[in-house]
Amino acid sequence: MGSTSAWIRSSIAAVIALAVTSPVDAGAAPSPLANTVDGFASVNALGQNGTTGGAGGPVVTATTTAQFLDYIARPGPYVIQVSGSITLPTGSTDGMHNVTSDKTIVGLGSAARLVGGGLTIGLPVDDDVTSPPANAVHNIIVRNLSLSGATDDLINVQMFSHHVWIDHNDLSNGDDGAVDIKRGSDFVTVSWNRFHDHDKTLLLGHDDDNGAQDIGRLRVTYHHNFFDGSDQRNPRVRFGEPVHVYNNYYRQLSYGIASAMNAGVVAEGNYFDTVNNPGRVDFSGDLGRMVARNNILVNCNHPVEVRGTVVEPRTYYAYSVDPAADVPALVPAGAGVGKISAPATAPAAAVAGAGAG
Repeated sequence: MGSTSAWIRSSIAAVIALAVTSPVDAGAAPSPLANTVDGFASVNALGQNGTTGGAGGPVVTATTTAQFLDYIARPGPYVIQVSGSITLPTGSTDGMHNVTSDKTIVGLGSAARLVGGGLTIGLPVDDDVTSPPANAVHNIIVRNLSLSGATDDLINVQMFSHHVWIDHNDLSNGDDGAVDIKRGSDFVTVSWNRFHDHDKTLLLGHDDDNGAQDIGRLRVTYHHNFFDGSDQRNPRVRFGEPVHVYNNYYRQLSYGIASAMNAGVVAEGNYFDTVNNPGRVDFSGDLGRMVARNNILVNCNHPVEVRGTVVEPRTYYAYSVDPAADVPALVPAGAGVGKISAPATAPAAAVAGAGAG
């Protein structure tokens, strides 16, 4: 992988709207400038071959609140460019605003921002629905945005939503979760984001009693994220398997990863710096499972707890892990906004890797 200075020089290109899916290269580590979805969001499953967002649909630019809310609610594919700062209203929605299927939401440059409200990717909550409905929200990309100040979650993925890619964003100061994924959602990748000035960061599976919706689902990849003082839930997992947590940089937290309710987590190549509990399986509720390999711990009060076996992520997709020693330089240089290069202009062939049902 090239030097961080090379990445920064090459990131000067303006961000345009289209993010595409292309084959995973099993022999190369992911670049922070890549426009290739990877991890679970790249898997061919549930009738969706990877995550392409609004590719093929109209390209529009939102500069006002009204424009943005109109575009994210429209049916069909749209590439929605966000220019400047947009304030999302609270009111009767509790500040959460629904995104419909087949959307790319991408910030232009390094100053695109959503303030005061959050995004919901998913149908309304219905505890009686225990399998994916035909109209589940799917195929969503959120990239290169700063999200802050939400009165609830910054991003909420729920009700069997699938194929979601949350990449190269800056998330802070939400009242609840930064990125919460729950209620049977599946095939999600959270990559190259910076989380800071936030408490309850990443919730995966919202309740100990929600196994009917969650068991066999909640397959999520978290990689190359910068947890910069985001105190807890990085992530906090129930039921999901496998949950793949690799090459993340954890700095000054109370805890990193928690696995409970028989969740299965593979944690590898992460760097934990001044984290009280880097990884836990004895947390609350039933014990979780965790496989840990090649992580580095510095100034941590406890080890990464391990227990049991976990389905390997390679069952679903190919990937390569950077050396954990490189993570403190690699991840802050590449994570967050203003770092991605201009995407390619046409989708490539199908994603490599096994399908899943």
